[in-house]
Amino acid sequence: MNESRYAIGVDLGTTHSAVSWVDLAASDGEKTQHGVLPIPQLTGPGAVEQPPLLPSFLYLPHADELAPGELSLPWGGADYAVGEMARSRGATTPIRLVSSAKSWLCHPGVDRRAAILPPGSPAEVPHVSPLEASIRYLDHLRRAWDHAHPDAPLRAQNVTVTIPASFDPAARELTAEAAKAAGYEQLTLLEEPQAALYSWIQNSGGAWRKEVRPGDIILVVDVGGGTSDFSLIAVHEREGNLELHRVAVGEHILLGGDNMDLALAHVVARKLAANGTQLDPTQMRALTYACRAGKEALLADANAGTWPIVVASRGSRLIGGSIRTELTREEVTATILEGFFPQVDATARPVTRTRAGLTQLGLPYAQDAAVTRHLAAFLGRQVGALAELEGFAGAQHANASFLHPTAVLFNGGVFKSSLLAERTMATLNGWLAAEGAAPARALAGADLDLAVARGAAYYGHVRRGRGVRIRGGTAQSYYVAIESAMPAVPGLEPPIQALCVAPFGMEEGSDAPLPEQEFGLVVGEPVHFRFFGSSVRRQDQVGTVLDFWTPEELQELEEIQATLPAEGRQPGEVVPVKLHAKVTEAGTLELEALPQSGAAGGGERWKVEFDVRGGEQAA
Repeated sequence: MNESRYAIGVDLGTTHSAVSWVDLAASDGEKTQHGVLPIPQLTGPGAVEQPPLLPSFLYLPHADELAPGELSLPWGGADYAVGEMARSRGATTPIRLVSSAKSWLCHPGVDRRAAILPPGSPAEVPHVSPLEASIRYLDHLRRAWDHAHPDAPLRAQNVTVTIPASFDPAARELTAEAAKAAGYEQLTLLEEPQAALYSWIQNSGGAWRKEVRPGDIILVVDVGGGTSDFSLIAVHEREGNLELHRVAVGEHILLGGDNMDLALAHVVARKLAANGTQLDPTQMRALTYACRAGKEALLADANAGTWPIVVASRGSRLIGGSIRTELTREEVTATILEGFFPQVDATARPVTRTRAGLTQLGLPYAQDAAVTRHLAAFLGRQVGALAELEGFAGAQHANASFLHPTAVLFNGGVFKSSLLAERTMATLNGWLAAEGAAPARALAGADLDLAVARGAAYYGHVRRGRGVRIRGGTAQSYYVAIESAMPAVPGLEPPIQALCVAPFGMEEGSDAPLPEQEFGLVVGEPVHFRFFGSSVRRQDQVGTVLDFWTPEELQELEEIQATLPAEGRQPGEVVPVKLHAKVTEAGTLELEALPQSGAAGGGERWKVEFDVRGGEQAA
């Protein structure tokens, strides 16, 4: 690792982003000198302020919408706005607002390099890709840092960018690509729930060892603007020292504050409809953004009663012609508590419904809005996760139907409302009581707005051997499909096997040569690679071959389509190769195919990245 003065943590959030830092020269062990970067941003035309959070919104104004200089920032100008002004202006003109770029970046059903945002906007509105939107957010944060620290530019610092624990390898690679394009040269990726726990450890000033004990299972519940993430971290004692091991992460669930905003918008729309006012799709989008502001304000203040809602009338440019109503705190709490955090049994599972054959292109939101049902499914799926962890044999009751956490750490702006945290704890402890287990305790002291950024910066400090580190590695076991060689049979596809190329927990910076088994690699013509992931098959090692598996064991990931260079061979030639897997220092996964020494063509190698390369793969 190159020497740098600062370890910088970047929380690239769905609704807010933040930057924190640790001064490496002034920090030692668990005692750190750290802070949060104020982020210059436009709050209105020509008005610049420096709050600690950058709303993750991008506004693409009309060429004649703003006067010259009204988009200027301390480091120069652009033809777009990022941050608070983007969010507020986009609330009234949503067709020009890009939001949830992070969720689009991990959506395998769209071309994330294509200019598809804002979705559904007219052709005359400028469009950007999810990748480009992410680059612009990260570039803004880099410029803000460089403006404040001209003697220590970000490109020369160790930077950790956070991602949801459930991001698949393709989404991780795309995030890394966006960061590098924005000038983040010394980059590491870190899962957000781990970052939240690192922040809690840092804030405790060493007292965390009194808060948790060997044998504890910490459940991190992270519900942000666009995703719900669950992670389980075990507390283990080795040679008198406490160690932390991440033992499980949940699936990627597009369920969070965005869903709640939309639900509240429909509550308000029904009130308006009862009074004879019908809203069109554009007004509904504006209403959704207005409800987001109302939700945040009403949940943050227990004494608040109502929040004013204003939506422009069709064709109206005057405030006097706007539609006015209000959102009450009772409506917010009832809608979110009962709709998103219902009290259910531990056996509850997310509800799925038969979908229409045709649907609008959009984000693959979770069909069931109940966070508690998704949590029950996660804990039920991980009931055996501790079986092979040292020191935890027999820790779970033999008849347990789900893994029993002993402590809970909340993260994400949704939990600024104590009502939601209390409801989650009450539901979880009801499950535990039903199986005769002790109640879980909530870990206090989390910074819900800045925990992820702070924890990411602290992780950069920890990587230098100066604090407690959470052991985790890859969040799943990963497999590549191997097609069987067989004669053609009408109506029968050749069967496939799943070859484990990276076991659960493979650490970053490590590699794994596969056993001495040859495979045939097709070069010079279009092919596709199929990959699978598993969060439950923890015993598989590199080289394990599966002939059969259930849908619960392996989930198919996004396939990669590519034409690997022929390197002087005939198109379609099958080259004997061996495979080699690597988890990079940044936390992305690569698979290399190396030709056998006797194969014609020389010593080249082909690298198949878990990435979307538009038909091109690195060779």
